[in-house]
Amino acid sequence: MSACTASTCRARTFHPRTCRCGYVLPRRLPAVNIPHLWRKPVLSRLQQEIEKGLAAAIVRRFGIQPPAVDASLPPDTTLGDLAFPICLQLARILKKSPREIAGALKEDVAALPGVIRVEVAGAGYLNVFLDRVAVLRSLLADPGGPPALADEGKIIVEHTNINPNKAAHIGHLRNAILGDTLVRALRYLGRQVEVQNYIDDTGVQVADLVVGFENLDVPAPAVVAREHEHFDSFCWDLYARVTALYKEQPELKARRGEVLHRMEEGGNATADLAADLAARIVRHHLATMARLDIGYDLLPRESDILRLKFWARAFKLLRARGAVQRIDTGKNAGCWVMDLADDPEFADIADTQKVLVRSNGTVTYTGKDIAYQLWKFGLLGCDFRYRRHEDDSPGRPLWVTTSDRGDNHAPSFGAGHRVYNVIDSRQAYPQKVVTKGLASLGFTAEAGRSHHFAYEMVALTLDCAKELGMDLTDEDRARPYLEMSGRRGLGVKADDLMDLLVERAASEVLKRHPEMDRKELDGIARTLAVGALRYFMLRFTRNRVIAFDFDEVLSFEGETGPYALYSVVRATNILRKVAESGGPRLSDLPALAEQWLTTETPQPPAGEWTLARECGRLGDVVAESVEKCEMAGIARHVFTLAQTFSTFYHRFPVLTAADETTRQRRILLVDLFRRTMLRALDLMGVQVPARM
Repeated sequence: MSACTASTCRARTFHPRTCRCGYVLPRRLPAVNIPHLWRKPVLSRLQQEIEKGLAAAIVRRFGIQPPAVDASLPPDTTLGDLAFPICLQLARILKKSPREIAGALKEDVAALPGVIRVEVAGAGYLNVFLDRVAVLRSLLADPGGPPALADEGKIIVEHTNINPNKAAHIGHLRNAILGDTLVRALRYLGRQVEVQNYIDDTGVQVADLVVGFENLDVPAPAVVAREHEHFDSFCWDLYARVTALYKEQPELKARRGEVLHRMEEGGNATADLAADLAARIVRHHLATMARLDIGYDLLPRESDILRLKFWARAFKLLRARGAVQRIDTGKNAGCWVMDLADDPEFADIADTQKVLVRSNGTVTYTGKDIAYQLWKFGLLGCDFRYRRHEDDSPGRPLWVTTSDRGDNHAPSFGAGHRVYNVIDSRQAYPQKVVTKGLASLGFTAEAGRSHHFAYEMVALTLDCAKELGMDLTDEDRARPYLEMSGRRGLGVKADDLMDLLVERAASEVLKRHPEMDRKELDGIARTLAVGALRYFMLRFTRNRVIAFDFDEVLSFEGETGPYALYSVVRATNILRKVAESGGPRLSDLPALAEQWLTTETPQPPAGEWTLARECGRLGDVVAESVEKCEMAGIARHVFTLAQTFSTFYHRFPVLTAADETTRQRRILLVDLFRRTMLRALDLMGVQVPARM
């Protein structure tokens, strides 16, 4: 039994699968366990040392090896910085009261480095107060914590992966934003990361597009590209028309099969047309993602997996190990399948024969994905050839695979130690089959380092759909939210969505600054729109369906991007006013911090310390988010930081502080918050405008 997690639901009912709002409760997404290789920031390192010191004190005092000594964070910093419940556990072993045990250990803990005092609280908790000035000095020297230990090899993250047959839609944005944030977080932790965007240029959707250009009254692709600025949007509408055409002329589905076969063969007019269509649309996808500051290192093309015989090699390996069988009877007659009947991982699957090669000889997505995954780990014994992509830039090199002659100066791609595939939860079954394929070939370690970074879909609230002018059926209006359907042409294009967000953001900014000139307004609106969108997509956990709503995305109140951005703008304004009043300028603050490191100063009050402590947690939050594959943790921490700063702002004046020591400390705290937020928001791909 679980509560409904639909973002639009107000029913809050409990039911095994379905809420009365109509939302089907999310599946449990695949757990991802990543080794913790992060060298902890100052607060965590100090906590770890105190835990070790307390464990050693227990051995000295009582002559026993204690159970795990773990600290928790008190709900209020007035109660201390760390709380240890270990004495309650020891009471059962030592046959003494918890408070008596805590009293015996109190002085030992108080003598540990970094501890300023210890209190025995409640039933027998040890509440530890840290030397907050010392910790604050460490944070001012390095707010983000030291870099990670580079214990692992290269990590490959595959994300975005939009079928190159039409414009990107809002659901694709969740994939790309999640994947890009994972990449940023991994790099923040010191990892070597290679970003891949797989181009499925020989798939069924591209074949449908070819059928459309062949059978519908439309100009040639080159003519369409000249006459339509957005070729991908033209193909969006064409794809929906092809779906309708199949209903009118079912015999055309046979032509789709022929097209698919010709595409896989290559070296013919049909394959050339498909390649041209896919390449044009990919360039539009790249431009769409660039608006969100999302980029890639490599575009591996499915056509090259076929041309360079990756699949043939993988197929040979699978057959040699008996991992696939040819079926002679039944619905899968003539197909090569992977039999999953005896694997408990697939116990809930009705059809345990996963087809890898169809009876007509064409390869399924899953078959090609197995070959691709083997290559990612450097297990296939062959490699792509590479060339620079047309949209390559000096600041962000972009490579694409090719089966023609490649560039001899291309970097080394693939051969990763760990692989993340950012693919929606509906692909959980084929992703399991890919992992099974690796394991069946004896690559069990690599199978264990293959991670399906799954997530749920993005839908639209009905108000959002109406604002976009979408035609809704009575059935659509009866639903709590609207699901996208590419075949119906039902959805919102990513570029259209961003254009509307920029327009709405400009309107909000203009309300606050009617004097602002157009150039500045446009720049701020674009920054605000991208930040609002990226924050919104990240704030929900992976297993929640997102119901997109314009008002919620752009709200300046609550857990939103604009609220977080405004807190940084406010902090920057405080520091500007400090400089204007004769105080230190932004460029002077590092010197002030260095001077403050050696100045005798009293312990900061609890409210100031709370802000410093939250700033110091960023490194741990990022590490935990990566370990759990849950980027919502970063967004949640950003919101907590913004809330904490708001409380600080209203309680602790900076410009009118009671004395110079307090004033300097608060100036440095504001700058610590500003720097921490800039770093945290950058991890989310969010930039901060000059004003809002």
